[in-house]
Amino acid sequence: MFEKVRDIIAETLSCDLEQVTMEASLADDLEADSLDAVELNMALEEAIGACIPDEELKNIKTVGDIVRYLEQHQE
Repeated sequence: MFEKVRDIIAETLSCDLEQVTMEASLADDLEADSLDAVELNMALEEAIGACIPDEELKNIKTVGDIVRYLEQHQE
């Protein structure tokens, strides 16, 4: 799951794959703002058929948070 999410993040945020680690902060390390978060969520939904509800999205701080959420909530 991490590799899929990493690739989607790198493409959506136009950053290097090496920057996208489980510990990488979306805001600090990857410089994602709230609009980037929405775009990223849409890209995740399109690519893997899963998205994070808006009420949960505000709790997502790192790449690892995204991976763990998707692993826990995939069908």
